[in-house]
Amino acid sequence: MTTAVAPTDPPLLDPAAPTEDRSRRVPVAVAVVAASLPMFMATLDNLVLTTALPVVQADLGASVGQLSWFLNAYTLTFATFMLTAATLGDRWGRRRTMLAGIGVFTAASIAAALSTSSEALIAARAVQGLGAAAIMPLSLTLLAAAVPPAMRAAAIGIWGGVSGLGVALGPVVGGAVVEGVSWQAIFWLNVPVAVVAVPLLVWAVPESRGSWSRIDPVGTLLLGGAVFLGIWGIVHGNDDGWTSAGVLGSLVVAGLLVPAYLGWARGRSHAVLPLRLFSSRGFSVANVVGLTFTLGMFGAVFLLSQYLQVVQGYSPLEAGLRTLPWTAAPMVIAPLAGAIAGRTGLRSLLVTGLALQAASLVWFAWLTENAEPYSAFVLPLAMAGIGMGLTFAPSATAVLDGLPESEFAIASSANSTIREFGVALGVAVLTAVFLGNGGTITPSGYDGAVGPALLTGAGAVLVALVASFAAPGRGQLKG
Repeated sequence: MTTAVAPTDPPLLDPAAPTEDRSRRVPVAVAVVAASLPMFMATLDNLVLTTALPVVQADLGASVGQLSWFLNAYTLTFATFMLTAATLGDRWGRRRTMLAGIGVFTAASIAAALSTSSEALIAARAVQGLGAAAIMPLSLTLLAAAVPPAMRAAAIGIWGGVSGLGVALGPVVGGAVVEGVSWQAIFWLNVPVAVVAVPLLVWAVPESRGSWSRIDPVGTLLLGGAVFLGIWGIVHGNDDGWTSAGVLGSLVVAGLLVPAYLGWARGRSHAVLPLRLFSSRGFSVANVVGLTFTLGMFGAVFLLSQYLQVVQGYSPLEAGLRTLPWTAAPMVIAPLAGAIAGRTGLRSLLVTGLALQAASLVWFAWLTENAEPYSAFVLPLAMAGIGMGLTFAPSATAVLDGLPESEFAIASSANSTIREFGVALGVAVLTAVFLGNGGTITPSGYDGAVGPALLTGAGAVLVALVASFAAPGRGQLKG
């Protein structure tokens, strides 16, 4: 990133150095918790609605397209504004920006809880994502700054484990709250978490800043517009017709905005997604993997969480608990993967993890199309979870490998952005395949539709698997 030369700019600081007295810093373990708790809250809300969707649909009279927007409104704003939030964090202070994000996220959670229509809930979820955009990437940046380089891979593994915990508990918490209270209570839960997270962050994590760089509103509009219009077209394609003016126009404009952004960003060091980062092999591989594996896996979570309720007849809580072999495994595996990544290299972990995930999705497709009982799902669910755990931490490590610490914030933000785009694309694409094959949210509406959708997800994960062979191998990590 370039630095401004105006005499009124603040002095440049080492982006890894706190701007407060280091003697005030509490033990590293406490700083890890403080940086990770808000991230856990944001991660939880990625999947917390999955097991609640049938209940929300009945209460608000939502369409299938609106169900996908309950998730995508969050992930799209989350993804679009993370890079901008990282730049603001470098300018205003990362902790300060993260605290502001927690405030926005909590206020939007209250608005979501008070929603009485699908449109109001979608709007509240979009604002939630805006707040989360200032939480997720800055939590990793603050953590990376607080930990010595020798401990960074292990600390990132713990961070990945907390992220995995959010993934694991999302469906379970959503199911338990819906069954025990109401779907609105899902959002009220964020309030006490924020009450704990804010003072802990202020106490345990010193403020830090990075280089004073310019914001890129043009790049944000080009890149964010491309993703938003692309997903809009995909979500509405089956309902409105793929050749309708709205759908076709959205897809065409989205396709044009991508090269427009590349032309805009070329040679601009302050671009919202700087192209120079892709000169790092680890960064490039991690982002191809991040986009395609989240597309496949999180799109599958969206469909299978509903399948367990609609087809197999489980309650929201029962469905959430039955996803735990999948969603809880990353909480255990990710820290272990982070701890051993320096010895094994990233390639072997990523290849193994992605192969397990691709195989599990093919297995799920066969099980769902043959109406197998839940007991047959347990092994592939565990395979999927172990595979995700082997992917989270190594890919996060690869993002930062070989980059100077001055690039950590923008690199981690870029990776988080691309992964969230993958989540939104996964929900949109797999839902479109499901609907395109005649799928409906009824006990018999999954026949012949859910299998092709899950195989589409498996195909996306296979792309990630091929890309992972270019990841740094044993002895190739640069620290």
